[in-house]
Amino acid sequence: MKKEDIIAIIKKENIKFIKLQFTDMLGMLKSLEIPATNIDKALNNEVIFDGSSVKGFAKIDDADMYLYPDLSTWLILESETTEDYKVGRFLCDVFTSKKEHFHSDPRSILKNCIQKMRDLKIGHTFNVGVEPEFFLFKLDENKQPILEHTDNSVYFDTPALDVSFKVRREIMFELQKMNFKMEVSHHEVSNSQHEINFEYSNALDTCDKLQTFKVLVKSVAKRYGMYATFMPKPIKSINGSGMHANCSIADENNNNLFYDESKPNGLSDMAIYFINGVLKNAKSISLLTNSTVNSFKRLVPGYEAPCYIAWSDCNRSTMIRIPAANKHAKRIEVRSVDSSCNPYLALSAILMAGIDGIQNKLKSYEPIKKNLFNLSEEEKNQLKIDNLPIDLNDAIKYFKESNYIKDFLGEELFNKFIDYKQNEWEEYKTEVTEWEIKKYFNYY
Repeated sequence: MKKEDIIAIIKKENIKFIKLQFTDMLGMLKSLEIPATNIDKALNNEVIFDGSSVKGFAKIDDADMYLYPDLSTWLILESETTEDYKVGRFLCDVFTSKKEHFHSDPRSILKNCIQKMRDLKIGHTFNVGVEPEFFLFKLDENKQPILEHTDNSVYFDTPALDVSFKVRREIMFELQKMNFKMEVSHHEVSNSQHEINFEYSNALDTCDKLQTFKVLVKSVAKRYGMYATFMPKPIKSINGSGMHANCSIADENNNNLFYDESKPNGLSDMAIYFINGVLKNAKSISLLTNSTVNSFKRLVPGYEAPCYIAWSDCNRSTMIRIPAANKHAKRIEVRSVDSSCNPYLALSAILMAGIDGIQNKLKSYEPIKKNLFNLSEEEKNQLKIDNLPIDLNDAIKYFKESNYIKDFLGEELFNKFIDYKQNEWEEYKTEVTEWEIKKYFNYY
């Protein structure tokens, strides 16, 4: 898109408002709305916002920041269309008051990691497809969300049983109007749990789409009197919600560099190195792929979520799985990721971990054929299978020790992320939970 093309569309489509969106340190999508009459100012990168109150952004003494719209992210938000006007949006990169690239902008960090991959002549495109799962819960009489199921359906139930299929269908319809290429939707394992997938793309485009997707899902659910949550584990004793990340690297001609037909499993040496790099750094990157206290309550045995650092080409008990696919779609599926993460930072971490494996030609992890959930601790020890961090505090500890993460995040964001998550853990430690009340209140 060129500037003049966008201006012409604004006039033709009766667009009256434009959202300038960006992502904060925690992965929350933020918006600044301007009237369409100010489009020239936006396209000339002259829109300023106060970054001092945005998590992970500027300091009080250097608060003014600029939003630079990425013209390739231009969308008409059809779900916000009224009889009187339409709304457009751009995703933006963040610049400082001196109009320098803001080094802690998550979107820019992912761009830098992709550029490093290219500079190292590893590949040209980091392709990623995500599988975001979410729950649909009821609202109370005050329109506030409550933990009550909206259906009693289970995995792949038909519309006759799955009353929420209309919500999923409406979500897909709205996304298609925004030029998303949709793949599949279905009911997930737990009651009220769903999955909707859109086509894979380069990592930056996938993150951009995911941010739009999450807002749209919540908006459509609200229309149906429901609340959509991407919280990893909202209810105990049932499966939680993950966001499997399917990753591969392609060259400039879009040839899949993870595929090698001469290998028994079709995985190239590069793919094996990448897998080993991710597994080697799994503990360190978990704070970015699983960013909340609640994340680690999903990563426990018995609910199909991976909690062991291993890979397999045949079972779903490992952190990384190799899905059945042709040469164009040969990929690795990182199953530990959940939607509480900042997708730009999570995919940056996975890519840089994979690059570590490629550069050092790591091959220390052999594929595991056995179902790890059925093995004893002694059997797992014999196979030298380690666990992912058991809680947020454990993840913080490994994150702190990682110099390579500090390198691509930058020291300032690295330290801010630690401080914020450390405070989150301290707050959680002092919380008296419902479980404790039930367990101890009438006993002691």
